[in-house]
Amino acid sequence: MKDMGKMMKQAQKMQQKMSEVQEKMGQMEIDGSAGGGMVTVTMNGKGECRKVKIDPSLIDPNDAEVLEDLVVAAVNDAKGRVEERMQEEMQEVTGGMELPPGFQMPFGG
Repeated sequence: MKDMGKMMKQAQKMQQKMSEVQEKMGQMEIDGSAGGGMVTVTMNGKGECRKVKIDPSLIDPNDAEVLEDLVVAAVNDAKGRVEERMQEEMQEVTGGMELPPGFQMPFGG
């Protein structure tokens, strides 16, 4: 039974660390960009979009498709950077232990 108590304490400690990571990630700002930096999207570490910056030279009412494509690319770039950062943070929590494939860290508010 001592082992069970020890496991529970370790699980509680890991849960606390995960909560701290969630808090930290929610306060981070991570940029993604496209078009050589002409479109920049800023997300927090939870993947919520915070800002979009568009170089005025890209705004052409007759060719919105280019701008739309660049916004999508910048969002995807930012999302990928958020996921990479989350993996780095989780590696610290788990001590480098691999998480099961498909494991998603729950985002709570």
